[in-house]
Amino acid sequence: TSITIEAGSRIAVVSKATDGEYWKLVHRGMEDAVKDINTAYDFSSDDAVTMTFEGPSDEQDVETQINTLDAVIAENPTVLCMSAGDIESCQAQLEAASENGIPVVVFDSNVNEDELVAAFRGTDNTYVGKLAAEKLADAIGGSGKIAVFSAQEKTASIQDRMKGFQKKIAESEGIEVSEILYQDSVEDMEAAMKETLEKYPDLAGVYCTNADISEMYLGLKKPEDSSIVMVGTDATDKQQKAVKDGTELGIVSQDPYAMGYITILTALDLTKEGVNVEKNSFLEPQWIDSANIEDPAYSNYIY
Repeated sequence: TSITIEAGSRIAVVSKATDGEYWKLVHRGMEDAVKDINTAYDFSSDDAVTMTFEGPSDEQDVETQINTLDAVIAENPTVLCMSAGDIESCQAQLEAASENGIPVVVFDSNVNEDELVAAFRGTDNTYVGKLAAEKLADAIGGSGKIAVFSAQEKTASIQDRMKGFQKKIAESEGIEVSEILYQDSVEDMEAAMKETLEKYPDLAGVYCTNADISEMYLGLKKPEDSSIVMVGTDATDKQQKAVKDGTELGIVSQDPYAMGYITILTALDLTKEGVNVEKNSFLEPQWIDSANIEDPAYSNYIY
């Protein structure tokens, strides 16, 4: 409460998706931050800080996100918080927010040109990719063919993960990246993954860059004698079971609750002129495997 924030602030959140365990935890973190702020500042009634949380159910539905942004900006919220489903798609909306004096906090996935963004709050996604590469390379002994099954290439978080992964995996000269599939570059991601497994029956490892792709891969029917080592992203319930039964080596996981909570605190910092708000702040991911999946110290990274 050392910072004076604007009573009655209206925070509009437009997420790149709303369905799934990860996004529900982001939402819960945001809701709890609003509750805690109202309690700490003794805000009630017309003075209470309020928040709306909207967006498409599917991360690939960029058109719905853009339409939602247009509608939200027209309502002139105090602060806009958004995660970008497409790195380049929101420029007009960011310009409209700026013209209307609405500060913008981007969370989870940034935009290509961030001069109109007041702050970014998200995971160090380059490190997500690097950590995945380290664990996968170690598990296959630094040698063999691998495939990468990825979410949309047009998303900043995915681009950063791929950058970190490819740079680190290149240090293992015995590893060959035989295939990279992006969900927004194929008509049917599940069918494309099946074709890759058939094309490269000698694959030693697979990296899946987000929760949806990880779960899709786990759902594929594979030969009973398959020894492919899988590294996934974001510790959803299905992936936790896979780690416990040995079908998945481990998961590079984020803390979505903390991301949501910090995003709201940052948004409220921006309601008061003269408050120094850090432009970029990154949360560190954690490696979750059979050794620590039951450890309470990592509970924030288990969805």
